[in-house]
Amino acid sequence: MSHILLVGCGKMGGALLAGWLEPENAGHDIIIIDPNISTAELPAGVRLVTSPDLLPIDFQPEIILLAVKPQTMEQAVPFYRLYQNALFVSIAAGRTLASLAGLLGEGAAIIRAMPNTPAAVRRGVTVLLANQHVSQPHRLLCERLMAAVGEVAWIRDEVEMDAVTALSGSGPAYVFLLVEALATAGEELGLARELAETLARATVVGAGELLHQSPLSAASLRANVTSPNGTTFAALQILGAPGGLTDLMQRATAAAARRARELAG
Repeated sequence: MSHILLVGCGKMGGALLAGWLEPENAGHDIIIIDPNISTAELPAGVRLVTSPDLLPIDFQPEIILLAVKPQTMEQAVPFYRLYQNALFVSIAAGRTLASLAGLLGEGAAIIRAMPNTPAAVRRGVTVLLANQHVSQPHRLLCERLMAAVGEVAWIRDEVEMDAVTALSGSGPAYVFLLVEALATAGEELGLARELAETLARATVVGAGELLHQSPLSAASLRANVTSPNGTTFAALQILGAPGGLTDLMQRATAAAARRARELAG
């Protein structure tokens, strides 16, 4: 059993909580600190307090997951310096390990985590970065908890986190925009809007599941759909041209990474 303190239970905190409570992951002792929810909204067995000073005196968390907004961390986080034996995991975008150590203490064991929104359906991917105080048991504990909502990967350099944010952190929005764009294109070709949206959504969901299950690379799967001089080939000539999808995606992720660096100060 792991003793977990979840600070903030918004969309991402709630997604993580739901994953931890799945039957195959159950058995944790979890306390949530969030003044904006009620016990009626929580599953049985999960305790809720509205303020950290109301925590049980005998509660000693192994892991404290900080799921509060980046701009509120100066007010919300310093209290938890009391728990110097705990592992701190922050999912706040733009908050570096150094800035977190400034709030939690220079000797604190801290992991930065960048999950993404498909965690809500247990299909997320979370990238982790540890500071020098994180032990191997800490790593295994964090990895096990994050694996409850999807895949897990580690990086070694904080610079990489900006690229991770741009790719997987923001990436679901790019996919949703693709569905919107496909639906609009279908409508322009004469389909009813409702049908165009249904086809676009089902196509992206189905292609994603095929990508998930197939051992083939994305490039190989694309080639399998593309007959020489066929309809898909004609479309890919446009998407693959200079200034097309690849160039647009590179420019978009570069803009997202640049903004991540700006937020980190």
